[in-house]
Amino acid sequence: MIPSLKGEAEYVINLLKNIIEMIPDAVMVADRDGNCIMVNQAYKNLSGLSDEDVVGKPADIDIAERDSVLIKSIREGREFVNLLRRVGPDKREVLCSAKPIYIQGELVGSVGVMHDISEIKRLSRELEHKNRILRSLESKYTLDDILGNSEKILKAKEEAKACAGVSATVLLVGESGTGKELFAHAIHNMSPRAGGPFVRVNCAAINKELVESELFGYEGGAFTGSLRHGKKGYFEQADGGTLFLDEISEFSLQAQAKLLRVLQEQEVLRIGSTVPQKVDVRVIAATNRDLEEEVRRGNFRQDLYYRLNVIKITIPPLRERKEDIPLLCNSIIKKYNQKYGRGINSISKKALEILMSYDWPGNVRELENIISRAMINMDISEKEIKPEHLPDLVDNHGFLRQLSDGDIVVSVKGKTWDQVKREFEAKVLKFFLNKKKSKTAIAKDLGITRRALYKKMKLLED
Repeated sequence: MIPSLKGEAEYVINLLKNIIEMIPDAVMVADRDGNCIMVNQAYKNLSGLSDEDVVGKPADIDIAERDSVLIKSIREGREFVNLLRRVGPDKREVLCSAKPIYIQGELVGSVGVMHDISEIKRLSRELEHKNRILRSLESKYTLDDILGNSEKILKAKEEAKACAGVSATVLLVGESGTGKELFAHAIHNMSPRAGGPFVRVNCAAINKELVESELFGYEGGAFTGSLRHGKKGYFEQADGGTLFLDEISEFSLQAQAKLLRVLQEQEVLRIGSTVPQKVDVRVIAATNRDLEEEVRRGNFRQDLYYRLNVIKITIPPLRERKEDIPLLCNSIIKKYNQKYGRGINSISKKALEILMSYDWPGNVRELENIISRAMINMDISEKEIKPEHLPDLVDNHGFLRQLSDGDIVVSVKGKTWDQVKREFEAKVLKFFLNKKKSKTAIAKDLGITRRALYKKMKLLED
């Protein structure tokens, strides 16, 4: 039976105090004048203020920024929900709600509840940090992301598919920019380890003094500057998944020896520890160098080379699969249309001929750079990539720039012998004229007379 509370003010106050003490959120009660008359322990914990600091004082005594929601509810006679405020000396972020109290239709005060969100924000930041780590340990690409229908790229993709189901070490060989990392991602995603982590390591970027701690980790306090709780190395992070060692040739001989031991024993020994830990890691290594030649020169351990070269996949350079350029261009245009908010819908036949004539020393990465730069510099109204949008490849006379000193490329597709010969002579002449020599010296280099040289120079004017 609920007892009658009429006339028992002290009893009511004690009952109210006990009720609000049971509420986990911070609570403050104010009278009709906006002065605090009661707070619970959760409030004191949140604000860092005591009863003496707030009771009997204006309800905005705790507000570090903006106005008091309790006073606002008294002044306007209505409820407010989840208004952001900062309270106490530490300016804790809270969500404040307040509701006016009416007795027999008369406003007698207000009650406010404050919910601490600073801890939620901290946990949110921590969760986002961990999500970023997880994203860095996930593979992003599949075999479908490796574009091309040329014989050589299809062969490489078939080899990747064939080796995905086994845990043998894979060595990816190819020039810079050919897409070795895409192949590593794809192999992992097709493997039974697809649900595990994918850890990418740029071997060239690791400080030589930190190679061991980065790869194998360390115990807390193992050396000056180490984390108190220690740190997992890349092998432990990749446990149950794949470790991609990019630019493996950049490892020092000392680092190569330590890597070889882990590959042989499938266990790591943290710095500062005496107990080795078993790891289940598949290694995919990549290089743009001839490792056999590096072994002959003494720059790479022969035993490590044999350990890595269990399955070797050679990724062809773009110059050996030029028939894939149109497909790659369409994909790149689509990608950067979305990224830059552009509406490019095609590439002209002449511009495509220029791209097909170039030898692409930077491979697909260079092609993407050229196309994206062209799109950035195009007028917003232009919808087609044309030769004039490719200044890095075409000179002021419309000729394809030479690949390197003395290398000249001429496209023969759809041209007669006379057209090919004329284009070749014009490019040779342009190459020698760029050397800034006298006409006599150029004629001598070409083995022709000055008169013949001037006659050929008319090619540039036609």
